[in-house]
Amino acid sequence: MFDFLRRGASAEAPPRPRAEATSTITFTGMDDPALLEFIRNGQRSSEITMLRNTAALRCLTLISNGLGMLPTNLYRSGDDKEIAKDHSAYKLLRVKPNPWQTPMEFKSQMQVLLETEGNAYARVIRAAGRPIHLIPFEKGRVDPKLGSNFRMQYRCQTENGGQITLDQDEILHVRDLSLDGVTGLSRRKLSTEVFELAQGAQRAASRVFEKGVMAGGAIEVKEALSDKAYERMRSSLDNDHAGSENAGKWMLLEEGATAAKWSSTGRDAQHIENRNFQIEEVARLYGTPRPLLMMDDTSWGSGIEQLAIFFVQYTLAPRFVSWEQALERSLLTDAERGNFYFKFNERALMRGTLKDQADYFAKALGAGGHQPWHTANEVRDLADYPADPNAKFDTLGDPSGKKAPNEPDKTP
Repeated sequence: MFDFLRRGASAEAPPRPRAEATSTITFTGMDDPALLEFIRNGQRSSEITMLRNTAALRCLTLISNGLGMLPTNLYRSGDDKEIAKDHSAYKLLRVKPNPWQTPMEFKSQMQVLLETEGNAYARVIRAAGRPIHLIPFEKGRVDPKLGSNFRMQYRCQTENGGQITLDQDEILHVRDLSLDGVTGLSRRKLSTEVFELAQGAQRAASRVFEKGVMAGGAIEVKEALSDKAYERMRSSLDNDHAGSENAGKWMLLEEGATAAKWSSTGRDAQHIENRNFQIEEVARLYGTPRPLLMMDDTSWGSGIEQLAIFFVQYTLAPRFVSWEQALERSLLTDAERGNFYFKFNERALMRGTLKDQADYFAKALGAGGHQPWHTANEVRDLADYPADPNAKFDTLGDPSGKKAPNEPDKTP
């Protein structure tokens, strides 16, 4: 409830009105800009406030877009590793998950909800037993519960305000870290203080630029200047020495005046350090290396490449596995789970430079005395080139990489 009005008079000045929406959203009064935002957006105000933190926005963009843009394939189990393009679940993740979203838009939206709320839900629409649509739910519209039969039940709020209960086979549920195995933990809620401190540091910086003294120095005089000298000096400062085009010019000081330049204080340095620390806290929350947040105080060159590999292996890879297993649980039948599996093509994020790819492909084809492990057409496929029907036979005598029956091994 909002405590806007207070009854009764008091001899002392009344305290400033305080409005509280929930235990985590507090407004300082009627003039708080966050109050109008809350009235307009309701409980989504906290998410919008979080996304205004540029470090958090950058982390969420890197993770959600990185996961969303990667191809997600459905494979048939076996040595051939064949893509099951004829399966309806393949088309949902590669062609069209629903009538209004692309695969990247769908996966990115789900991942943002997963990173902020700890859970991402999508309804699985089936026709004749085949999944044909994935409909994402907005935050707060799904209430999960583990039933007495050890199956998940989801109470969902519909667009018209009604409620339906869906079985676990009808919901794609991707969880973050969980304590009970039913719902994931919300990183946004767990790190409320981190974002409050970051917001406080941002407000402090804003107040410095709005009301703080930004002068670069002072002109000291032993005695008061005459009106004529004062006007001449002020006009010279405003017209002859202000702006970038006058940088480096020398001034003429009158009546024994001396210039004293102000240097950056320890308080200013501490303020900058505090803001950088808040960026580090957000980066630590999402497992994002600092250089990817445009922090330029770390190593570059080959170090950036290693940090990019770190980001894929330790930040994105666990999320890939979580998605793959959730997709198998929700989109495949019990009979299909042993014959099909989902896989993100994380190699697309780790291709390296053209020189690195050329070195890898050369060795894969047997250069330098290496045992070949790719055919020419397999290399062309990895480089996104069409297959060449005239490709030379590999060392095993077959462009497919398989030795023909009763054919002797030609490997040197």
